[in-house]
Amino acid sequence: MIVVTGATGNVGRRLVETLAAEGEEVTAVSRRITAADVPDGVRTVQADLARADGLKEVFDGADRVFLLTSGEFLAAGGDVAEVVAAAKDAGVGRIVLLSSQGVGSGRHASAYEEAVKASSPEWTVLRPGGFASNAFQWAPAVQADRVVAAPFGDVALPVIDPADIADVAAAVLRGSGHHGRTYVLTGPEPISPRRQAADLADALGEPVRFAELSEAEARAAMSEFMPPVVVEATLAILGEPTEDEQRVSPDVERVLGRPGRTFAEWAARNAAAFK
Repeated sequence: MIVVTGATGNVGRRLVETLAAEGEEVTAVSRRITAADVPDGVRTVQADLARADGLKEVFDGADRVFLLTSGEFLAAGGDVAEVVAAAKDAGVGRIVLLSSQGVGSGRHASAYEEAVKASSPEWTVLRPGGFASNAFQWAPAVQADRVVAAPFGDVALPVIDPADIADVAAAVLRGSGHHGRTYVLTGPEPISPRRQAADLADALGEPVRFAELSEAEARAAMSEFMPPVVVEATLAILGEPTEDEQRVSPDVERVLGRPGRTFAEWAARNAAAFK
């Protein structure tokens, strides 16, 4: 059985659907998940990974785990080592951790990866770059005024479709030869916010104006829902990315045998959210 944590998010929901369609026995875990959130036959467990006393039910009967922790987990004082230990005690043999490209560039802490590598019998780390789905933050402004407002309008990064992250995770959970590997996951090409606005316009069949925010304006907006350390790390990546952060990784194609989806493909699939 495969346990998928974060099962109602952009990656987890797709992963649950994919694994279930492939005939895997799946347990979907989230704090407020219900049977309505998953395909028929998928077991659901409402759990907070930051509470060690509830982890036994999460991993009962599992042999593989997709581990995704949220900002709320960190804010609640969650300990990944405790989660990994509980999984190991339950007989889990393989853990696939959703980490971040920022760990490799030194922008994000490596403690989660270190805990998994130290305690998991068989581990694989996925380090995605920026998500194409971050564009959902523009939806209200696009709906109301057909405008995308963002900083660093011409700085291009190879954002990744969350569906590709889920597809890689499914392949790693079900396949062999991935133990001890770290995969950097990006889209097939760097794309700037200005170009993303143009792709959204193409998906909608209507003009979408791009309005460039100053760094100060972006910091103020981000500070409404991000802690300061995350705001500064995010602005640094968006405004002054390293060469590695702008480079297209071959790992999606290496695992899946096909290139990752473009932002334009993501925009076309999600156009309804911006109408």
